[in-house]
Amino acid sequence: MEFKPLKDRVFVKYSESEEKTAGGLIIPDAAKEKPQRGTVEAVGGDVKEIKKGDVVLFDRYSGSKIKLDNVEFLIIKEEDILGILS
Repeated sequence: MEFKPLKDRVFVKYSESEEKTAGGLIIPDAAKEKPQRGTVEAVGGDVKEIKKGDVVLFDRYSGSKIKLDNVEFLIIKEEDILGILS
């Protein structure tokens, strides 16, 4: 399935990461307060600084999560993206 965001929206493949403590306990993302990351899959026509393939950081509670073909994505406004990783 293909998705084309409108206006200033960015379609991001959301990637959750788990961290382990020295003792082997897994710390879920829900317990972390750091920015989240994802890979841009598509951008709307009004997006100026972000392009497909960019890895971006965004706040934990930004945008709307959706699931397509059992893969989790996020639809987020360009202004809610904190930065681009290089």
